[in-house]
Amino acid sequence: MRGYTFYQKVSNSFQDHQWLSKLAILFAVSGGSLASSSVTRPLQSTYADTVHEIDKKKKVVVLGSGWAGTSFLKNLKDPSYEVELVSPRNYFTFTPLLPSVTCGTVEARSIVEPVRNIVKKKGLRVQYREAECIKIDAANKKVYCRSRQDSNLGGEEEFSVDYDHLVIGIGAQANTFNTPGVEENCHLLKEIEDVLRIRRTVIDCFERASLPIISDEERKRILNFVVVGGGPTGVEFAAELHDFVIEDLAKLYPTVKKYVKITLFEAADHILNMFDKRITAFAEEKFQRDGIQVKTGSMVVKVTDKEIYTRERGTGEIQSMPYGMVVWSTGIGTRPVIKDFMKQIGQTNRRALATDEWLRVEGCRDIYALGDCATINQRRVMEDIMTIFSKADKRQTGKLSLNDFKDVINDICERYPQVEIYLKRKQLKDFADLLKKSRANDQKENIDIEMFTVALSEVDAQMKNLPATAQVAAQQGAYLANCFNRMEECEKNPEGPLRFRGSGRHRFHPFRYKHFTQFAPLGGEQTAAQLPGDWISVGHSTQWLWYSVYASKLVSWRTRVLVIVDWIRQSTFGRDSSRI
Repeated sequence: MRGYTFYQKVSNSFQDHQWLSKLAILFAVSGGSLASSSVTRPLQSTYADTVHEIDKKKKVVVLGSGWAGTSFLKNLKDPSYEVELVSPRNYFTFTPLLPSVTCGTVEARSIVEPVRNIVKKKGLRVQYREAECIKIDAANKKVYCRSRQDSNLGGEEEFSVDYDHLVIGIGAQANTFNTPGVEENCHLLKEIEDVLRIRRTVIDCFERASLPIISDEERKRILNFVVVGGGPTGVEFAAELHDFVIEDLAKLYPTVKKYVKITLFEAADHILNMFDKRITAFAEEKFQRDGIQVKTGSMVVKVTDKEIYTRERGTGEIQSMPYGMVVWSTGIGTRPVIKDFMKQIGQTNRRALATDEWLRVEGCRDIYALGDCATINQRRVMEDIMTIFSKADKRQTGKLSLNDFKDVINDICERYPQVEIYLKRKQLKDFADLLKKSRANDQKENIDIEMFTVALSEVDAQMKNLPATAQVAAQQGAYLANCFNRMEECEKNPEGPLRFRGSGRHRFHPFRYKHFTQFAPLGGEQTAAQLPGDWISVGHSTQWLWYSVYASKLVSWRTRVLVIVDWIRQSTFGRDSSRI
């Protein structure tokens, strides 16, 4: 009965309202397209919004998979960026352990981590391109790249990548100082391929010296291993090679062990110049005890296939020495692509790209440079002395009391870190003490611009460039990623110091390097360490500190386990002498 009543009501509605009948016929003829159209419209709108949102993403291109680039990618968390990594190497190398790989203490694959493992993160899509950047076009916001695959896969192909933000972290190359014969006859110690070649050459030297047809004089030449450069890398390699010879190769090649000689050339007066003098003295004494010949004040002027020539700084005399293998470790130089880019932006006659304290390349708005390829061009206090004084002089009287400086003291110390360094060296409590000291002999209560200039006249002498180390590059990468993560927030609420040359505040706090421990392994399970606060530690206990710190700094648990296993294997079974 209820069903009959329902159909009767529907029939009466169609009779009373004829437009309902027409609508029903139209719906039937259209096959439901009207309904589907009304349903799909919201979906189309939603899809369009999604595409528009994707298009809104700013593209960040990262050049290089070294310490700076990898640290940036690991710390970048904002999913609003589209990230593309371009690097000729599809792995990250833990470079502090490269000298250990040269002699088999650690295996090469234990200190590398595939890039795709690193960038595989939730909520952040990172594309990787195995290619080398050959040109940076800042005007058109493009980078030009060349693929690095083998020729049988299609050869070298070039392509371009657009960017909104560019992060340059391609590092540096070995510096040969244009010394004749270095590129042809010396081994570099910069990349994983370099250390593998060194390892094979060491074994080749011992195998050839063991042949019965080789004379004793030739054996002396073949087994004379020369290291050029008394920095941390060169010193550590010499120590590693000495341990390899004494602990392993002497047992396997007993007939030729007496011919082995290790020589280290350093152009300066001492090795490890960047360390405390006590560490330098300890290292030189230990090398002397171990039989490693250290020749300071000797500059290499030429290298042939069998002899190395040096000029003695004291006498100017040219001396020659026959060798079997030369390892060149004398610092870093600028890569060609960086040199070309520096010419484009007017930064000629520089060692590296100049950036401001926020790691932005000077003269470029959206380009950042980190690590060995860049250096921070810290602004001098004396350049801004007038603007600093006028910022504090809110009443425009031309004279200030100590209270007038209270509002800008923190900003001055943050914007110009050399001020804080100067205060520590002069053992002054704070900026107010510096001003008080400057007017100690003056009876004036207030400070004018002349007194203010005198007070800060020696501050800029404390400025120093940051060292080209993994610590610096890693900290810069983490800092820049943090800035990118909070870009939108800090645009609205700037957190940096006052703009002394403008109005308002800087978006971010400037980059500040925090120095932690710096190590110098010296062989024989002994290491020297320079700790924060001018503390030093030398000996066997420091070696265990070195083990723990380096194990903790490795980029993944996989590499940590592999390196620790390598250390255990080496201490139990010795180093492998296979030529692989």
